[in-house]
Amino acid sequence: MAFFVIEGNIGAGKSTFLRQVGRYLDAQMVAEPVQEWQNIGGENLLDAFYSNGQRWAYSFQTYAFITRMMAQEEHARNSTKPFQMIERSIFADRCCFAKNAYELGLMTKLEWNMYQSWFAWFIQGKIEVPAGFIYLRTDPQVCHQRLVKRCRSEEVGVTLEYLTLLHEKHEAWLIHKKELDDFMQNKPVLVLDCNESFESNVPLQKQHAEQIIRFVEAHSGLSALQAKATDAWL
Repeated sequence: MAFFVIEGNIGAGKSTFLRQVGRYLDAQMVAEPVQEWQNIGGENLLDAFYSNGQRWAYSFQTYAFITRMMAQEEHARNSTKPFQMIERSIFADRCCFAKNAYELGLMTKLEWNMYQSWFAWFIQGKIEVPAGFIYLRTDPQVCHQRLVKRCRSEEVGVTLEYLTLLHEKHEAWLIHKKELDDFMQNKPVLVLDCNESFESNVPLQKQHAEQIIRFVEAHSGLSALQAKATDAWL
């Protein structure tokens, strides 16, 4: 099954985007498995990571990889839609979050090398790669404001400086395409300016949806998508 990925910084609005803009698309929506991270046998790995990153960064990034793959496969198994729209990918983990953790000293060199080793093994023909990426490009300051507003308890200590580092990683990956594996170099990226709030802005939601429709049709061969999506707006 073809799938596209919604990428962006913490607080860029990916969950809201998936929920609101997704109404206009004939696609299966797969949310980031945050709840899986918040309750593992009654323990909260997301909180553990933010509270003590040096202890839990490698564990968190490993589990994030596994749960993302599980969520995608589980949804695809029962899907009747022509394609999936997934909130964040294992590639964002590799290019942005895990790499950032290593550079901040939250992962040791050994842990980073282990992560890269098994990650490279998995993506060599063992997993399906996205047909394309949709980057919700958002200034770190805006992300921080939204993060504060949503008030997720685990994120209380997330700073603007941390979000800025992640923003730079997203830019290097999705805009400048630096240090990518060969198969990633030519993957198409649709960049959407998401500094303006779209949660209650229906015209902006439709504008984003129209751009996604054209992008998906161009890179998946799904010719019936336009008519189905247009019907949802009437």
